[in-house]
Amino acid sequence: MWKIEKTNAFIQKELGNIILKELDIFPGILLTITRAECSPNFIEVKVFVSVLPEDKTEEVFSLLQRNIFNLQQMLNKKMKVRPVPKIKFVKETQTAQAARIEKALKDIGKK
Repeated sequence: MWKIEKTNAFIQKELGNIILKELDIFPGILLTITRAECSPNFIEVKVFVSVLPEDKTEEVFSLLQRNIFNLQQMLNKKMKVRPVPKIKFVKETQTAQAARIEKALKDIGKK
């Protein structure tokens, strides 16, 4: 269990740095890797990505998918474990959900 958690944290940090340095994210867009979840057998890692503004999510995921091979290669060089989990980008829904709940609570508080 500890190894998976440590690997998740490492992938989140390293992949975030790689994306920051290597990809030209469009101006005015905030891309955040909120978490990474490795499968128990380390074959796959789900990388949860949050994009603001939300209407740019499809553009950003398209950019990530076009560059996934290069991102995977760069991550492979940083990782000391084998096999290196295969990256799978997933849209983070918890962040948007939390924002909607927070807004609803504020709206209720104003009444």
